[in-house]
This record gives sequence, structure tokens and C-alpha cells, in this order.
Amino acid sequence: MKITFIGGGNMAKALISGLIKRGYSPSKMHVVELSKEHCASLHSEFGVRATTELAAAVQHCEAVILAVKPQNLQEVALKIAPILDGQLVISIAAGIRTQDIARWVGTQNIVRCMPNTPALIRSGVTVLYAMPAVKPESCHRAESVLSAVGSTLWVDDEEMLDAVTAISGSGPAYVFYFIEAMQQAAYELGLDEAQARQMVLDTFLGATKLAEHSADDVGTLRARVTSKNGTTERALLSMDSNRVKQDIVDAIHAAAKRSREMGDELGKDA
Repeated sequence: MKITFIGGGNMAKALISGLIKRGYSPSKMHVVELSKEHCASLHSEFGVRATTELAAAVQHCEAVILAVKPQNLQEVALKIAPILDGQLVISIAAGIRTQDIARWVGTQNIVRCMPNTPALIRSGVTVLYAMPAVKPESCHRAESVLSAVGSTLWVDDEEMLDAVTAISGSGPAYVFYFIEAMQQAAYELGLDEAQARQMVLDTFLGATKLAEHSADDVGTLRARVTSKNGTTERALLSMDSNRVKQDIVDAIHAAAKRSREMGDELGKDA
């Protein structure tokens, strides 16, 4: 399958790198970018064909990956509409619904994906939704591309992508936020920066691996660490009294609401 990326930013580069590491030939990939300098950089780094010419790159591929910023997607979609001839369109732009993309590009052969930033180190999770018109083999093609940067999941209801955006799409930021808080506490308790960073990151990695490999739910795992009248219980009681868990839940609901709002705002015709 020949693939054309429209946009050569971080997520596109993560996908290109992941595909190459899985044995995909760089010669099968085109990247369209605005500047010749960026094109030269992409070719030098990955060996892919990089061009500023949109039409030629789109005409000779089987799949087009829309990897531009959400606010630029409509402009790009309208430009490729006259060029498309049965190609699979894969969008990784946050918020914009398939029905709006379909209206702009003139086809319903569209798969919408929500990856997250750990894709940059091939540890991401991507959730995909296909319009009803997309054939199973095209779904497989889309999954084969996105699985190059981590795990994949499918949803049958596109509205679920707002929840996905709020949880896995924005989720790394929540984890980093909690890491920041733990590191700050470590500094205040006398640890130096290097010690705090290593200890906090290793704690997160270890806890995540334990949860991944355990048959028990995380509530049970948490309870096992929490001795009566111990240090962990004191910390958790403090968090509960300050509604930390509920505030996190409320924050994720706020993110999902914003995803819906973005779909409304960015899905309007210019």
C-alpha cells in the first residue's frame, strides 16, 4: 500500500518511523509539506518522498493520512477533494467528525483515529472509528498503519471518540501533572532533582506494570498498599477529603465536553 501523509509533524513522523521499523519501505510513503526545507529534512531523516506538490502525491497512493492541525483540516480536505479517486482517507486530527470530513472530501471511505503522544516512542494507544461505507480490508489497512506506534482499539459509535480524546488522548498530560506534583513533594521533602525524577518515574512504571500483569482490579491493588493507620492511608484520606479523585473525574468530563465543542466549531463550513 502506498501512503501519502499530508502534514509532516510529530505524529506523522512517529507513524513513518514506526512503519519503517516494521519493515515498511520508505519508497512507499509520500509526505506533503508546505516548505521545501521541511521536505528536505523529512527525506534526509526517513528516506521518504517529500514534496510540496499535493496533487501528485495524492493521485498515486492508496491511503491518504490527514496529519494536519484540526484548524487546518477543512482547507486541506477541500483541496484534495477533486483529486481523490477511491483512496482510503485516515484522519488523525482531534475533534473533527467523519461526517464533516466526508462532506469536504466527497467520500465516505474514511477512518477517524485518536492516537496519543506516547506514539512518539511506539507506546501509544490509538482508537479508531470507520464510517459504515468503509470496507473491512480498508479497516485492516488503517489498523496496520496505526498499530505501528502502539496498541489499537475500535469503537462502533463515533461519539465515543470524545470520551477517548478526554481519556487516552489527553491522558498523558494528566499523568505528567501527577508526576509533577510528586516530584514537587519530593523536592520539598529534601530529595534532589535527579533522585526525585528517577524515584517518581520508576514508581509510575512499576505500578503500571503491576496493574497490567495482575488479575486484580486497581482498587484491590491500592488496598493492598494501604495499611490501617499507615502512611498510605493518611495520604489517601487527605486526597479524599480534598476530592482529588472526583476532581479528576470532573476534569475528564470537561475534556470530553470540549472535544464535542471542537467538533461543532471545526466542523462548520468556512
